[in-house]
Amino acid sequence: MERVSRMISERPVVIFSKSSCPMCYTIKSLISDFGVNPTVYELDEIPRGPEIEQALTKFGCNPTAPAVFIGGELVGGENEVMSLHLQRSLKPMLRRAGALWV
Repeated sequence: MERVSRMISERPVVIFSKSSCPMCYTIKSLISDFGVNPTVYELDEIPRGPEIEQALTKFGCNPTAPAVFIGGELVGGENEVMSLHLQRSLKPMLRRAGALWV
C-alpha cells in the first residue's frame, strides 16, 4: 500500500488502467484531450500489477480500473470522472493539481 501511495503522490494525475478496457481508454483520452499528460499504469502489463490492484481496493477503488487520482486524491472511476466533466468541475480540478496551466 505504501508503494501505491508513493506512485499516487509523485505526479499530479495518475490513472490505473487496463490495456483492454474500453472505459479506461475513454478516461485516458478525455484527460489527455485537456492537454494533460497523465501518468498511466497499465495493471495488466506491469510487474506486480495484481498486488497494486489489491492495494487499490484498500483505497476504495471498486472497480480498480480505471482509477483516477488527481492531486494525490482519489477521484474515482469512469462514472465519477465523467460526472465531474459534465459538471465542468474536472478542468478546474486539473488546474488546481498543477496538471493544466491554461
